[in-house]
Amino acid sequence: MIDIKEIMNILPHRYPFLLVDRVLEIVPNEKAVGIKNVTINEPFFQGHFPGNPVMPGVLIVEAMAQVAGVLAFKSGIDGTGVLFLSIEKAKFRKPIVPGDQIIFEVNVIHRRGGVWKFAGVAKVDGKVATEAEFTAMVTK
Repeated sequence: MIDIKEIMNILPHRYPFLLVDRVLEIVPNEKAVGIKNVTINEPFFQGHFPGNPVMPGVLIVEAMAQVAGVLAFKSGIDGTGVLFLSIEKAKFRKPIVPGDQIIFEVNVIHRRGGVWKFAGVAKVDGKVATEAEFTAMVTK
């Protein structure tokens, strides 16, 4: 298990943009499972949407990518950061709201040098809320 202190040593993100609370499982070069506890205190809920708080889809995919970033660093990448190259096949199946706990499951589809392709899902209560494939590049 990787707690928030170690995540902060791995990723450069900080509040309000650090979107992963814990990584529960890592299999280097293969997969990772992480969590985010969604609270009404998230700053994006002030405007998305007043009276009907829904976590923005782009932030769900970003959180998924942060889990993938932890996976990449724990797989021994040679670099200082990871940047998106593409997001594909993104589907938003159910809204994520305050009180939800998101379980992110990220799998490596393939890796060539510093370029990684991942498939990820975000689940709430065992049901898929969001899924996407994304490609990222390690930066030096």
